[in-house]
Amino acid sequence: MTGMEVFDKSRGLQLIEDIYASVETRLKGSTKTTCPVEFASGFVKLAGAQSCGKCTPCRIGLSQLATLLDNILDGYGFIEDLDLITELAEGIYASADCAIGYEAAAVVLRSVKGFADDFIYHIEMNDCSADEFAAVPCSDGCPANVDIPGYMALVAAGRYTDAVSLVRKDNPFSVACGLICEHPCEAYCRRALMDDPINIRGIKRFANDQADADVLPAKAAATGKRIAIIGGGPSGLTAAYYLALMGHSPVIFEQRKYLGGMLRYGIPAYRLPREVLQKEIDFLLSAGIETHTETSVGTDVSVQQLIDEYDAVYIAIGAHTENNLGLAGEDAEGVFSAVQLLRMMGDNQSVDFSGKKVGIVGGGNVAMDAARTALRLGAKSSSIIYRRRVLDMTALPAEIEMARAEGCELLELVAPAAIETVNGKVSGLTVQPQMVGEIVDGRPRPKALDAEPYTIPCDILVLAIGQAIDSSVFEAAGLPVKRNLIITEKDASVPGYTGVFSGGDCVTSPSSAIMAIAAGKATAKNIDAFLGFDHSISVDVEIPAALAKGKAYCARSNMVELIPEILAGNFNATEHGLSLQEALQEANRCLRCDHFGLSALTGGRCEKW
Repeated sequence: MTGMEVFDKSRGLQLIEDIYASVETRLKGSTKTTCPVEFASGFVKLAGAQSCGKCTPCRIGLSQLATLLDNILDGYGFIEDLDLITELAEGIYASADCAIGYEAAAVVLRSVKGFADDFIYHIEMNDCSADEFAAVPCSDGCPANVDIPGYMALVAAGRYTDAVSLVRKDNPFSVACGLICEHPCEAYCRRALMDDPINIRGIKRFANDQADADVLPAKAAATGKRIAIIGGGPSGLTAAYYLALMGHSPVIFEQRKYLGGMLRYGIPAYRLPREVLQKEIDFLLSAGIETHTETSVGTDVSVQQLIDEYDAVYIAIGAHTENNLGLAGEDAEGVFSAVQLLRMMGDNQSVDFSGKKVGIVGGGNVAMDAARTALRLGAKSSSIIYRRRVLDMTALPAEIEMARAEGCELLELVAPAAIETVNGKVSGLTVQPQMVGEIVDGRPRPKALDAEPYTIPCDILVLAIGQAIDSSVFEAAGLPVKRNLIITEKDASVPGYTGVFSGGDCVTSPSSAIMAIAAGKATAKNIDAFLGFDHSISVDVEIPAALAKGKAYCARSNMVELIPEILAGNFNATEHGLSLQEALQEANRCLRCDHFGLSALTGGRCEKW
């Protein structure tokens, strides 16, 4: 009698899985400047190699698609081929038996439609339309285009002050971003092709902690030009800093008591200590920035007055208004918006949640911040209520993990249905159970489950369902506004208003600090050009020579967060930076793509902008 054999993964199967893992990391670590035609061709060939060959659309169709794409790359393509590629891909998508075929066709269709100009350029010019300048992948992935390999090399050499100065050439908030940046750059780190992306934010923080001093670059000669900046958040402060270095005289008008915008009013002190933020802001102001806090544009000074009295105006008001659920009871006692709660904390107002059951509606980073803040304000419990799955939350995984670790409860797939009140005070939130449904824009849309609603008791309800922009003052002044967003050209100028620019959240909708910083940087350059100048920003820092090292496989060193023994009232920083040994090992893991790779041949480093 022959029994069933116990499964034993064969060596061949293990090798195939290892190769698949390599392909996955290569895709994650690919540069954004990859030629879309070449990428589509490679993807189709990969899919063809996976085909079982049973169905003709996949077996023959993918091969024909690859041939047509290769003809375009080799200079033998015709404009008519684009219609043929589209027709063929649509046929494969409609008739292939499995996802290997129809999803490969879907990628081709998206490529041809989304990068039509690139395909046409290849056909007509027999060349790639990609910019001749190819930035290092990590720097390209950073919205502010910080010279990441440069400061990695400086940290590895022990030159921490120079490293911070190099960061500030492109991003003046080196300290703040070392603590709270969402580090999109790490998604493009080529080190991922080997093992793990470099801990770029961790090394930035280490450099800030070890730097001897804040060094202000040399300023250009005074131009006599005055620029009004509406909003003292990361975008407004960034623009003001660089304009001051260019020799202009920026003047910030800030509605709140303190400068910093959402860095102060949207991020709790345990993530970004107030004294640390203020010290960095004071450094930026030392470049020669005039400020007027507790000044409301539209009330204390009109938009037209600023346009008339200043040589240029930059509107960077940020997103300081909350969204609503649209349910009765939102005005009940005990119902807060996350924006309102964090604003109160930013203004150092006393807030006490002692012994309260707190519910937080939302699934973003702000919801996690509000939930963890509630525990520090003495809450008995802190429950995060989300209509999608935890898997679909927009919060960073590390933020979700820390919220859980500190004792926050995560309730998924429950949608708010009614706010319960007793004598005008919130007493609970009635929720409707949900289930995952059709995927829309990359995330499954929840839909009501055939189950009875139930009530989650709470004494405090915090709504963290997104921020909004109040642009009514500017709309009333005649500026073009659509859905509360100020309309701008690509150079951030407001059409119809000479010398008026806008950027950050009020243009793009609420986003991250680094995106706001990038907008401020770009707008400063464009305002300088509008005023008739061509100043450049650079630093006198020599980058250490690249050495062929760091190729040994080595895992990533992560920063750790420690939970305070007593959470209530404890707003001390929880994240601990890298040690000297960890930071040096991380910095030396950098593959120096600015020297070894395409970037070294086609530019790679912007020494000035």
